[in-house]
Amino acid sequence: MRNFFALLFFLFTISSCSIFGDKNNSTVDDVLKQGAIDPNLIQNAVSYVPVFPFFSGFNNPLDVLVGYDEMIYVVDEKGLNILDQKGTLALIIPIQGATDVTQDRRLHTYVTGKVQRQGGTEMLSCVFHLIGTGQGNYQFVDTLIHPFCDESRSSTQFRGNDDVAVEFTGLACLYDNTLYVSRTGPRNETNTFIRPDNAVLVFNEKGDNISYAAGLNPNESSLKSAVGISSIATLAAPPQRMQGISTSKNFTITLASQNTNLEYRALHISVYDDPDLGTIYNETPTLLSFDYSKGNRFFYEPFRFKKPEDCFIAPDALQYTFVVDSGTDSVYVFTNQGIEGVNPPANSKLKKQVIVSFGGVGSDGTSSGPFGLKDPSGICYNRKMIYVADKGNNRICRYKLSTDLQ
Repeated sequence: MRNFFALLFFLFTISSCSIFGDKNNSTVDDVLKQGAIDPNLIQNAVSYVPVFPFFSGFNNPLDVLVGYDEMIYVVDEKGLNILDQKGTLALIIPIQGATDVTQDRRLHTYVTGKVQRQGGTEMLSCVFHLIGTGQGNYQFVDTLIHPFCDESRSSTQFRGNDDVAVEFTGLACLYDNTLYVSRTGPRNETNTFIRPDNAVLVFNEKGDNISYAAGLNPNESSLKSAVGISSIATLAAPPQRMQGISTSKNFTITLASQNTNLEYRALHISVYDDPDLGTIYNETPTLLSFDYSKGNRFFYEPFRFKKPEDCFIAPDALQYTFVVDSGTDSVYVFTNQGIEGVNPPANSKLKKQVIVSFGGVGSDGTSSGPFGLKDPSGICYNRKMIYVADKGNNRICRYKLSTDLQ
């Protein structure tokens, strides 16, 4: 562990230098041009407001991430787009079938995609492991390929079309570079040693499949459901820092399957290590207690979401949870207690959380204006800024809370 933090310090130091130039540009937080927005469109004193410019030039962007190296990663039909903090495109890494991206604290980057099965013609879901993406001298160092990366499948045969149908749908890392990979698929028997396709796999930093989230229900709606997982998020996220990063193994998942009538489509999973039973994955039923003295809407309201595609947990002290829903073309914001909204401004008379969720047809009457979203599919948060992969508008939108601009 001592060597890991020494390496972390070294990487943190070199991450400020790149062939792409300085990534920490002081003008980034000054690009909010309030004069470019009709003030009549901003209806609430507390709300998310656009930060210009939005980033464009993408083909159906599916995911967005601000990495530990401070570069902005966008996954679209071209592959992995790498931008600096100004939104200037520095590099495109072609990756077939790319859908999701994450980065660990070593500055190793992971991207879900497709690869042809060795000795066959089938295209299989995989996770590409790259290094050097923020420096421009990237290398592919490993590929986790379904079903061969699943330890429970080490002695089983290839299942043909059933294995081809499996999709890796989400990536997230813990503080120690452990990698969570969510997946969906058609084979979900629970009476066999082979893990269900609807699952979360756990890999160590070497790429070894060390476990999976046992106990998640692969077939039915519940507070521990794994039906149609579309994304996963942990409490450990950029920016890079030596202290203060969460060591929790907890995670949040979203469920986008339209084939099952799911009561809960966004779930907080609590994880702890039992000395006798190993790692335990539990539901978080405390979020079912709705305190209407503190808020009006809640994370665990039944049928709250339609088709949530992505989620992200702010790594700062407030730990807001963000959910982007392509079914409602909207972004939703919740406290870590499951209340929809953000804290009222200081010295405000407001006693409840202020709902700041937004999207759909904006106040300007369109879904392509600064307040509208069309089929959003990815979201992340970095230094009080929200980044949204606005798939239907082929852009990355940026927003900040109006109270964070003061």
